[in-house]
Amino acid sequence: MPDSAAAGGLDTFIAGLPKAELHVHHVGSASPRIVAELAARHRDSAVPADPEALADYFSFRDFAHFIQVYLSVVDLIRDAEDVRLLTFEVARDMARQNVRYAELTVTPYSSTRRGIPDREFMAAIEDARKAAEAELGVTLRWCFDIPGEAGLASAEETARMAVDLRPDGLVSFGLGGPEIGVPRPQFKPYFDRARAAGLHSVPHAGETTGPETVWDALRELGAERIGHGTSAAGDPRLLEHLAEHRIPLEVCPTSNIATRAVATLDEHPIRQMVAAGVLVTVNSDDPPMFGTDLNTEYAVAARLLELDHRGVAALAKNAVEASFLDAPGKARITAEIDAYTAAW
Repeated sequence: MPDSAAAGGLDTFIAGLPKAELHVHHVGSASPRIVAELAARHRDSAVPADPEALADYFSFRDFAHFIQVYLSVVDLIRDAEDVRLLTFEVARDMARQNVRYAELTVTPYSSTRRGIPDREFMAAIEDARKAAEAELGVTLRWCFDIPGEAGLASAEETARMAVDLRPDGLVSFGLGGPEIGVPRPQFKPYFDRARAAGLHSVPHAGETTGPETVWDALRELGAERIGHGTSAAGDPRLLEHLAEHRIPLEVCPTSNIATRAVATLDEHPIRQMVAAGVLVTVNSDDPPMFGTDLNTEYAVAARLLELDHRGVAALAKNAVEASFLDAPGKARITAEIDAYTAAW
């Protein structure tokens, strides 16, 4: 393990490292400042308008409580201006961490069912995406995900918006929310429609349930990447399959602790995943809610995997490889990572 001085140097390296992020939620990325601002605008919400009080509010008893709190923050996004503000400010926080590219998981159904017209929602995120690239140098792409807890009606509506109203930045189709009691196979028709329209399949699976959920995501939903996949480490045959077919895992260490999916960081299965040859990417999931950010997640992964700066750079290149960015875009960010590492 690195000593404290070396660890401090690694933290500095991570802070400046060009990065891509593949598993980060739109509303879940709202900083305390933005959440407090929205709460102040919508005083009927249970969400505190005091940024300091949000730390206690974001202390989760378990995954079910996390979903409850998450949805209360979703309820603060009530019009297109809220959507645009949130999206651009998330990109600003990413820029501060030298994130060059991110695939932001967006749940349009959660907003449209609360009264935001679907076309206004699309226009708001697209306006923010274009502004983020022009003003901040951050390239955003969208994954539209089904909120599993809302059932098949939400799947139908999400598929409709993804296919019929497809915004320019949309690259993939996902499935989030609780896994317990929400089996993956029932969503197959909606993933079939999205995939037929050229969208990539990136469902959450194996976060709070066993490896069979990951198998279901692969077999029934045609998953090209797996969100979390934490329990995959319990099935050597599954790890072998993921490694052989180069199916990446979107690993979010701190999130897994915060939602009690994993008991402690030292027990996190990222080591087994890497040892099995799986393409592992590191992500922040819902960073302000979990008291983290992408730089912190890289530092956590570096400790768990005993990585030096070259190992961390390789981890950053994994995310670029696993992304749905076009080939020139991948080459550009990879070259930037290599140049930064060589200069270090």
